[in-house]
Amino acid sequence: MGALFLAPVYLLLNGYILWRLIRWMAACWGVTRKRWIRIPVYLFYGLISTAPLTGFLAPHSDLRFILGAVGQYFLGTMAYILLVIGGLDIICFLLRRSRWYRSRHFHERKWFAGIGAFAILLIAGISGYGIYHAGDIRVRNEEITIAKDFPERELNIVLLADFHLGYNVGLRQVERVVELVNAEPADLICIAGDIFDNDYAAIRQPEEIADALAKMKSRYGTYACFGNHDVKEPILAGFTFPSKEKQTEDTRFLEFFERAGIRLLQDEGVMIDNAFSLFGRKDPFKMRKMGETRKPPAELLEGADHEKPVFVMDHQPKQLDELADAGVDLDLSGHTHNGQLFPVNLFLGMYWKNPYGILQRGGMFSCVTSGVGVWGPAMRVGTDSEIMRITVHFQ
Repeated sequence: MGALFLAPVYLLLNGYILWRLIRWMAACWGVTRKRWIRIPVYLFYGLISTAPLTGFLAPHSDLRFILGAVGQYFLGTMAYILLVIGGLDIICFLLRRSRWYRSRHFHERKWFAGIGAFAILLIAGISGYGIYHAGDIRVRNEEITIAKDFPERELNIVLLADFHLGYNVGLRQVERVVELVNAEPADLICIAGDIFDNDYAAIRQPEEIADALAKMKSRYGTYACFGNHDVKEPILAGFTFPSKEKQTEDTRFLEFFERAGIRLLQDEGVMIDNAFSLFGRKDPFKMRKMGETRKPPAELLEGADHEKPVFVMDHQPKQLDELADAGVDLDLSGHTHNGQLFPVNLFLGMYWKNPYGILQRGGMFSCVTSGVGVWGPAMRVGTDSEIMRITVHFQ
């Protein structure tokens, strides 16, 4: 639904960017005022800025994949274009009304050309770093202590989330994840949703990716729950379209899991090695689109052995108090991406009780990872693509 409302805003913002670009070119080189120079600029910028839409409309082919990838890179770059030139416009507006500025005789055209060159270098630097950093996967180590008995002194859990397999994330990044996961011994691997990015056809080499994930090594195996993007529906620039029809399960998602050796838990739990329970919740957004509901925490955990550790995978870190009251010891989540792009990460705490990291609610620990992939813009600035390793100690 967001795509329909944001389309006019998107066009206006790109008009503002193009206007600023043309003005800067004219300040640098008078010849760029000529129509024969400007028209190719209009055409090139139009091609790049509409890549998210043309990639969405193109039939499934190499062209669609290329346009989709270009569109994702442009979205992140566009965010920083607006942030930088918008901020500089405000600063220049205020400076022009200051006595300091009026007391100095700046050459307006040269001043504008210099500011524009600085903005371009800054945007290029931030965007280049963000694109590179998105694929630079880190390992974050956390430790918690649960006051319950366990056959051994500790349990090592690998928490993954938010692959968003498709235009942004493919085989190479998945192979890197598998390499890092297998670098240290793990007892349990949990994937907390958004393995896919709505469009299964956007995944290149899905069989090879599933085979790579099947190589992850752990004592008790790999388990997963679905996220809000693990549903088949049209998606444009990360946003979906409204539909009166109920969404149906894409059987290819389930076949992918089976090939990858991943056990999917949908509002159900398992007792593992008679030592601890692991539950996987359905995602509320996905359930709403499919016309279904999910169990409340108390009902989900009905019959669980609370003398032993109880772990839950829930894609979105919601209902933390309800889960704690139901007797959960550890809630494993993703979804937030830790904001993904600066400065969004600074404001997540206004919406999420635990936007990222470890938070204790009563006797329960909420662990939220920023995820190994990206959503929408194909870059990370101020946040990390990560694997979270959680060492659980027992008393």
